[in-house]
Amino acid sequence: MTSFLPDTSADAAAAPVPSDSIHPRDSSSDGPTSVSRLNETIHGFVQKWGSVWVEGEITSWNVRGGSVYGRLKDLSGDSVLSFRLWSSARARITDDLTVGDRVVTCVKPDYYAKGGDFSFVVSQMRHDGLGAQLERLERLRAQLRTEGLFDPTRKRPLPFLPHCIGLITGELSDAERDVHRNAELRWPQVRFRTVHAAVQGDRCVPEILAALAQLEADPEVDVIIIARGGGDPQTLLGFSDERLVRAVAAASTPVVSAIGHENDRPLLDDVADLRASTPTDAAKRVVPDVGEQRALVAQLRSRLSTRLTTRIAHDAAQLEQLRSRPVLRDPESLLIPRTHDLMLLAARGRDTVDRQLQSQSRHVAELRASLRALSPASTLARGYAIAHLHDGTIVRDAAQAPTGTLLTVTVDRGSVAAVSEGEVSESAPAEGGTKL
Repeated sequence: MTSFLPDTSADAAAAPVPSDSIHPRDSSSDGPTSVSRLNETIHGFVQKWGSVWVEGEITSWNVRGGSVYGRLKDLSGDSVLSFRLWSSARARITDDLTVGDRVVTCVKPDYYAKGGDFSFVVSQMRHDGLGAQLERLERLRAQLRTEGLFDPTRKRPLPFLPHCIGLITGELSDAERDVHRNAELRWPQVRFRTVHAAVQGDRCVPEILAALAQLEADPEVDVIIIARGGGDPQTLLGFSDERLVRAVAAASTPVVSAIGHENDRPLLDDVADLRASTPTDAAKRVVPDVGEQRALVAQLRSRLSTRLTTRIAHDAAQLEQLRSRPVLRDPESLLIPRTHDLMLLAARGRDTVDRQLQSQSRHVAELRASLRALSPASTLARGYAIAHLHDGTIVRDAAQAPTGTLLTVTVDRGSVAAVSEGEVSESAPAEGGTKL
């Protein structure tokens, strides 16, 4: 029977047993086993395990040389396992897999004896629907799109040159340094009002909401940048929170999303007035380049100077052309030939007026003579008189004026009153009677 107790004989002490030949279960402080022997023992033990099918959500997917090194998260807890998908097995997978996918995979435990690393090797993997979180976000994305929060027409334009930029980002983060550095390189006088907030974890949404409300209430802030230096979907969940998305949509100040994550866009990217791919990109798109603007101003001034010079030269040439015409060289040459015509027209006008006056004078005299011939005054001038009753009626019949009738007799020069003595004979008028 073999004894596992250490040999205390002199020969044993004189000839120590190599550590590589000591099995881990036979090791002691005086006879330790080697690291490689321990790792090989663990490797042999793990190799006896069989394959297992497991369900989870992909949270990391890194491709290196055709193989994939990733992480799989439990759907209902926080447990995570690392896996390796060799290029040969990956070639057999027809599904297009990425971070956030819910998958069912066949894995076999593997222990790398030389490095002491434990992982799972994937032999098969297929989709099992979207991950729970991704599925929830997609439902929320569809709902917000239906409400019109992603409509391009509601997005506000950014100011050309903001007087003050509000920045929400993590304290002492690379995103903050990138935004400040690139903005100041483009426009050295740019001003920032930075509010630090947690950009992942449970404090992310409440702190960003508080920072957004603070900058929104500041009248000097013209645009707000929410910046983070990317990350995996698990750490970016706060930027898809419905409270944050609706707060950004309701803000009156333009908001720029600079989360820096290309593969799985958070909902903040869709509702923001401008989506920047990185914090550096946000700084470049919010702040104009002073060098470019100076070059543009110089170019515009040059074009304006050229246009003005061309216009003045053109107008001067036209003016000189007009001044060179005979009429403008000697203006009187145009008036002298017209002087004689004017005199002739004036004489002709005077003759025409004189003839008209003479003709109309003769016509007036003829009308005056006709009027005189028809007027009763000429008859009265010849000694006739007109007798009127008291009501103005002209007496044309002697019967109209019986004896005692008061009459008014109109003669050539005035009127006299008379009393009718009745009708008399024309051959023997009554004594003292008046002839009518």
